[in-house]
Amino acid sequence: MIFGGAMAIFEGIAAIAKNDVFIATRDYVFRFNLTGWGWIHLVLGIVIVLAGCALFTGAMWARVLGIVLAGLGALANFLWLPHYPFWSLVLIAIDIFIIWALCADSQREESV
Repeated sequence: MIFGGAMAIFEGIAAIAKNDVFIATRDYVFRFNLTGWGWIHLVLGIVIVLAGCALFTGAMWARVLGIVLAGLGALANFLWLPHYPFWSLVLIAIDIFIIWALCADSQREESV
C-alpha cells in the first residue's frame, strides 16, 4: 500500500509540475485541469501512504481504511485513464491487488 501511495504521489507531482507531459483530452466528461488532477492524486497518495503505515499496527480499522482508500485510488486512476493510460492501468492493478490482499483472511487454516 505504501508503494501504491508513493506512485500516486509521483503521479500528482508530475501533473502539478509539468502539464505538457500528459495527453490533453477535450471531450472528457470529468474535465479538470491537470493541476487539479495532480492535487487530487497527491493528497490521495499521501493519505494512502499514511494508511499503509497504519497497517503495521495490525488494527482492523487500518485494514478497512486501506480497502476504502485503495478503492478511491482505483477510481481516481480510472478517471485519470485518458490522460496517462499506461500508468493508470498499472496503478489500478496495484489498487485491486491491495484490496484483495487486505480482504484475504490473514490466518489460514492448517490441515492436520
